[in-house]
Amino acid sequence: MQPVLTRLQTRRLDVDRFEAPPIPVMIGTRLFGGQVVAQSLDAAYSTVEDRVCHSLHGYFVRAGDPARPLRFEVERIRDGGSFATRRVTARQEEKEIFVLLASFHGVESGPSHQEPMPDAPPPSEILLLHVPRSPASGPAAIVDMLQVDPRPDPRSVMPPRKSVWIRAGDCMGAQLDRHHVALAFASDMNLLETAMRPHGLFWSTEGLLATSLDHAVWFHRPFDFSQWLLFVQDSPTAHGGRCFVRGAVYAANGDHVATVAQEGLLRMREAADRR
Repeated sequence: MQPVLTRLQTRRLDVDRFEAPPIPVMIGTRLFGGQVVAQSLDAAYSTVEDRVCHSLHGYFVRAGDPARPLRFEVERIRDGGSFATRRVTARQEEKEIFVLLASFHGVESGPSHQEPMPDAPPPSEILLLHVPRSPASGPAAIVDMLQVDPRPDPRSVMPPRKSVWIRAGDCMGAQLDRHHVALAFASDMNLLETAMRPHGLFWSTEGLLATSLDHAVWFHRPFDFSQWLLFVQDSPTAHGGRCFVRGAVYAANGDHVATVAQEGLLRMREAADRR
């Protein structure tokens, strides 16, 4: 089993209950949302045969503890002729922290169209950011990332859009469901930073509260996540302490392979609340 998938794999306790230990490289102050999305999808996949996920929608109920194990309970909502539906509840110490609804579809043919992939320099022309492979390196210790248009300074003001090349090289040779799990993990990486750009905010901004509220992924076409994928993001709106970010994921050949959408919390603490 490839290292990236080993880290995200859940262990079956009984027919529809699974668990996962903490991920060493993910230890921090808060559980990374992409981890619980990916592991919830992994648990759901373990209860489905001969179908692949085409969409998932999840809500982050409360912050998780990255140092504690996770338990996943799968409900088999429906097994139809073409589609299957699963609900997954992720818990830590009996508290619900995340709820996922995922739909699975049998492979079939049909009409096909897409908008063209936006222009972007290929990964070979972008300097790879060498992220230390250490417990402090977080999600980037599992997935490689190349910023096409990085901010020159975390406080820089830029339009609410960006493009990022991502890959998980250890996925080479895995089945499509494993690539789905890995991309579900990566789809939450640095997503809210897109909405921070027009306000000159960054994760390290004093008093900033930024966290995922919900998350959705649609898988459109097969892909190989061991190869570079272009993740094109934009944030069309932010208001009332919340922001919305959407993204389209393309293979290097131009195929639109997935779409991502997320609403997040984006607000500043009052000075009195920082104490």
